[in-house]
Amino acid sequence: MRNHVRGGRAPFRGIVGYPLDRLYEEAAFIATHFHWSEAEILAMEHWERRQWCDEISRINRTLNERVGAS
Repeated sequence: MRNHVRGGRAPFRGIVGYPLDRLYEEAAFIATHFHWSEAEILAMEHWERRQWCDEISRINRTLNERVGAS
């Protein structure tokens, strides 16, 4: 790999970023269910947002199963 890039900056190594559409989807999902602010949600690390999304999904499945069993 080259040691430098035109303009004198160091070469980029790493993940480009998390897809914005996915980030907005996660933020909307969490905000809809927990009513947390955009700032609170976007301040979370990716793994933490994903963990909350998984937990919300688990809660929704449990509630849907209870409704279906009635």
